[in-house]
Order: sequence, then C-alpha cells, then structure tokens
Amino acid sequence: MTGEPRKPARLVACPTCGAAAAYDPANPWRPFCSERCRSIDLGAWASESYRIPLREGDPDTLPPGEGDGPAGGRNTPGS
Repeated sequence: MTGEPRKPARLVACPTCGAAAAYDPANPWRPFCSERCRSIDLGAWASESYRIPLREGDPDTLPPGEGDGPAGGRNTPGS
C-alpha cells in the first residue's frame, strides 16, 4: 500500500510580507514565504526592532536613574 493521500498544505500569511505561504514541512522557511522574508525577520530581531512596550506603573519598570550605572542600580553592593 502506498499510504494515505497527502492533505494539501495549509496556507498562512507570511509574517513579513503577508503573501500566502505553505505551512508544510516541504517549505523550509515556514511560516515565511521565502528565505528573504525569514532573513528580514531575523535582522529585525537582531537589531532589537521587536520590543514589548512597558506600561506606566508596571512593577517591572525601574524609576528614572535606577539601573543607569554602577551607582544607580539595584544590584550594587550594599543596597
């Protein structure tokens, strides 16, 4: 027996350009449509273009002046 018939690949929008891209093991760049779009996305990560914005009053934000150097951070000896 030759096996089950193969399902058609699911199409998703490329995160970089929005073109239809096959989300299938046969597409080596999935979920991107091409190596170019994958490289553009990698470059955006490497240049820190993707950031999660902090909200005002977020408990993880430091007040101005803290964490700016050896005298202003929380991890300094004696603090």
